[in-house]
Amino acid sequence: MEIPVKVEAFEGPMDLLLHLIEKNKINIYDIPISTITDQYIEVINSMEIPDLDSESAFLVMASTLVNIKSRMLLPKEKDEETGEEIDPRAELVERLLEYKMFKYSAKLLKRNEKDAAHAVFREPQIPAEVAKYKEEPDIEAMTAGLTLAKLHQIYNFVIKKQNDKIDPVRSSFGKIQREPVSLVQCLPTLTSYAKERGEFSFSEFLMEQPDKLHVIVNFLALLELMKLGSLQVVQNGASDDITVHFVAELKLSAEELEQMGDM
Repeated sequence: MEIPVKVEAFEGPMDLLLHLIEKNKINIYDIPISTITDQYIEVINSMEIPDLDSESAFLVMASTLVNIKSRMLLPKEKDEETGEEIDPRAELVERLLEYKMFKYSAKLLKRNEKDAAHAVFREPQIPAEVAKYKEEPDIEAMTAGLTLAKLHQIYNFVIKKQNDKIDPVRSSFGKIQREPVSLVQCLPTLTSYAKERGEFSFSEFLMEQPDKLHVIVNFLALLELMKLGSLQVVQNGASDDITVHFVAELKLSAEELEQMGDM
């Protein structure tokens, strides 16, 4: 099918292709590549292209169209992963759609620019005394017809709204508080206690602790100091008391203590 094409200035090969597709009323997703290729070559042969860079861009597109045209004549290639046939026109269609989107966006921005040129911003010119004026609320008008029953209804409505905001799950969570004693605190305390006495009964030491938490943390501190070689424990029998012996005082920095507390 041949149509008369008026030779005009095109912004590039994509602009010319889009022009031919719209003139022929072709579905951009199903381009008759043979027809478009012939028309494209006919138009660029009759055009006066101003410079070498523009001419090379039009020729590259012409070679692309010829390549797609030849691939359309060959058996269809298939995607190795999906097994579907590969359309040689797919990449060209994607580029045309992208170009069309940018072209129409540019036209829209240009129109908005022209509309904005006719708009003038004007500063507000309200007198200062008017701007400062605030109308006092009419309390009597606002409370007209208000009864105790209506107040009670409003109160129930507000309370219901507040209750609806409460998360039934999170509201049952307790508060997370910092433990009153930590391993970092107990390590130097237990070391000093052992150094002053040389040796001591571990059960007696635990009896001096104020609560269960202090007992557990001090027991962990004893294990840590045994591992580091600062203390040594002796137990003669399974039911005998544990005797703790002081061996050496460890010089630990604040950073090392903090690291041990995070373990």
